[in-house]
Amino acid sequence: MIDVLFLVLPDSLLLDIAGPAEAFRLANQHLQRRGRPAAFRLRYAGPEPQVASSVGVALAGLEALPASLHRPTWLVLLGRPGDASDVVRRQRAWLAARDWLSRCVAPQLGAGAQLKLLTVCAGALLAADAGLIGSRRVTTHHELLEGLARMSPGAAVQANRVFVEDGPLLSSAGITAGIDLALHLITQTCGAAVASAVAQVMVAFTRRGPHDPQRSPLLEHRDHLHPAVHRVQDAVCAEPALDWTAERLAQAAHVTPRHLARLFRAHAGLSPRGYVEHVRSALAQHALTRGAAAATAAQIAGFGTPRRLRQALARGTR
Repeated sequence: MIDVLFLVLPDSLLLDIAGPAEAFRLANQHLQRRGRPAAFRLRYAGPEPQVASSVGVALAGLEALPASLHRPTWLVLLGRPGDASDVVRRQRAWLAARDWLSRCVAPQLGAGAQLKLLTVCAGALLAADAGLIGSRRVTTHHELLEGLARMSPGAAVQANRVFVEDGPLLSSAGITAGIDLALHLITQTCGAAVASAVAQVMVAFTRRGPHDPQRSPLLEHRDHLHPAVHRVQDAVCAEPALDWTAERLAQAAHVTPRHLARLFRAHAGLSPRGYVEHVRSALAQHALTRGAAAATAAQIAGFGTPRRLRQALARGTR
């Protein structure tokens, strides 16, 4: 289990905490419903046991900052309202957090897979103030980019990016971008099917990525709210190699095959069988890029034979 440790300071943006935290909680819930162990343990710590959030609600019961991080941990640094000069307040809590980051976190960052540093919005400025960024690529909210560049002159500050991943440092633009970053990490850790289920519950079907054109095939064609179509997509993503006849697809949706075809065209932009082939083709291509033989990729994706896989890939390029 991975500890997701939120570093909470006075005036922390509440959505920067709640958005990612809900995504990780829902991922645990989805895993446990399917008989799998939870993947994340949510923790909240700070230099003060209670603080007021950005919207005034008190956040209490915060852990003390740990002396060391022995377990696999994702440390989340959060945003605060204001411009760069407002955010970087040389107050006791900020200085205590900066000192802790420099003493306890910096020596472990980059030493292996045990620790990742996640920044949401102005959390990147705290990371810069503590000397944690170095020459890595990093982003933050568009209003804070110049301030971040001043505070970390050796960093490769990236503009117009939802989030950026560079080794153990994952930085996001803030607010709802923290949810995108959480979904990205859930995909890496638990699989795209779990991330898809979380995105559906959070009504965040269009998962944004770190500038690359590739999105998980299990999250494409899901920019809609129709429950019957989502039921079919969930079922196909969970068992792509199943023999998905028109009748079986319709049973998953609890509608007739003809009605399901109309629903898919209207809400997903392709046919039910087209969606099955889309998912299978993408999974097969992923297996091929990782070095799998054509026969293995065909079996993994549900095509059965390399010939059927080649035919599907050829159709996809037309």
